[in-house]
Amino acid sequence: MKLLLDGNSLSIEQLYNAATNSAATIALSPKAKKAMQRSRALVEEWLANGEVIYGVTTGFGEFANVRIPFDKIEQLQTNLIKSHAAGAGDPLPPEIVRAMMILRVNALAKGYSGIRPETVEFIVKFFNAGLVPVIPSQGSVGSSGDLVQLAHLVLAMMGKGNIIVNAQSPIDNTQLKIENSKSVLRRYGFTPLRLTAKEGLALINGTQMMTAYAALIIHEAQQLTKLADIACALSVEALKGTDTAFDERIHKLRPYKGQLASAKNLRVLMKRSEIRESHRYNDDRVQDAYSLRCAPQVHGASRDALEYVTEKVSIEINSANDNPLIFPQEKEHLEGGNFHGQPIALAMDFAAIALSELANISERRIERMVNGALSRLPRFLTANGGLNSGLMIAQYTAASLVSENKVLAHPASVDSIPTSANQEDHNSMGSIAAQKCWRILKNAQTVIAIELLTAAQAIDFHKPLKCGIGTHAAYATIRKTIPHLSEDRILHDDIQKALQLVKNGKVLSGVEKAVGRLE
Repeated sequence: MKLLLDGNSLSIEQLYNAATNSAATIALSPKAKKAMQRSRALVEEWLANGEVIYGVTTGFGEFANVRIPFDKIEQLQTNLIKSHAAGAGDPLPPEIVRAMMILRVNALAKGYSGIRPETVEFIVKFFNAGLVPVIPSQGSVGSSGDLVQLAHLVLAMMGKGNIIVNAQSPIDNTQLKIENSKSVLRRYGFTPLRLTAKEGLALINGTQMMTAYAALIIHEAQQLTKLADIACALSVEALKGTDTAFDERIHKLRPYKGQLASAKNLRVLMKRSEIRESHRYNDDRVQDAYSLRCAPQVHGASRDALEYVTEKVSIEINSANDNPLIFPQEKEHLEGGNFHGQPIALAMDFAAIALSELANISERRIERMVNGALSRLPRFLTANGGLNSGLMIAQYTAASLVSENKVLAHPASVDSIPTSANQEDHNSMGSIAAQKCWRILKNAQTVIAIELLTAAQAIDFHKPLKCGIGTHAAYATIRKTIPHLSEDRILHDDIQKALQLVKNGKVLSGVEKAVGRLE
């Protein structure tokens, strides 16, 4: 897989696939190279004329009023990288770093940063060699870009810092091999990157860390919304719920796009269900609890929120977020604030709430299934309760995760703290929002996995009746990997297997093979 970057046409799916596939390579389009050459020529011209340009012939931030002598211009850029590589915390996941490199190349490919094409080509070759800089996860306030993390990225290319050399797909973050950057570059035949005027600033002024998280989150979240519908449909079957609440006529009267899509999925998934038909005419329950009956409204609202987030992320991954920006046609350089992460910060906080709600309602369905007083099934879904605890503690785990999500869903974007002696007096905290949302996504995936596991166990108590076409496909996929829980065993192993089915797409692909593409 080779991804051609031109600064304008990168999709979230392309970015996700290249970031998570170590065999993927990237390349600059010829048009992008020409665009970069034009803006670079202007920088060289302005330097020759002694023009004052922020971050090129001046210091940075509060030091913007300090003029830099011509013979110190290259040192200025090197010092910028060293001084800004001030991160803390655990390293970023390799797939996030790979996405950062792709995104920075794509932003520079637009041709408004005044960087030499050969400098950007260095990043391309570095990426294609499968090398991943070790980047601390903490230190960005989300304005002037993700300065700290991008500085660490460039630092590794300069022969300083450390590099991961075995980030192969699938990436195992527990078995990463880390080596000194200088020795790795030498072994791979790279001459350490040397920066000239404007280049250090062009490389670190951007929202690439928060946007890398955002793009990978939204791609997985889009899959999770479908899986939430699948899990819900299985739970409705397991609880012998009614499908009346999913009738298209109801949802057409409140036509939110996400709600309509979720309701349609539920109808399709449960089509031709023997379980549903077995109690259609003699059920004493007129309507179900909200976690079943209102699932389209809740899932749908999360879908609509995530659609908003998708729109913002799609814009950001093809944007120029440097400062200053070079406009070759007008022969101007303009100082602005495209590096400010507020659009992504707000989007990530919104996504965090949306994903938290998918997990919240999923956990309530899990509780209904293991609670014998509510499900009319054996307590904790075990036939020999007392001696066996069944799925009792699986619900504890789900409850723990959704409670953690409620804390993490507190918005980061409502906070700001001044930096650089109040020159940078409003910051987005977008990187914090994105990293919190990443944690929420992982928790939500686990909760949905537990619901699938629980629903499959509950379905077993309705045999020989079968569930619907789509729900049976999901059930069958689960049972190929995880057998019925006839007596207590280590549930952690079952939960991890169910989570793997969620993450590797096998449940979703199995269902869509049976019923067609879900909304």
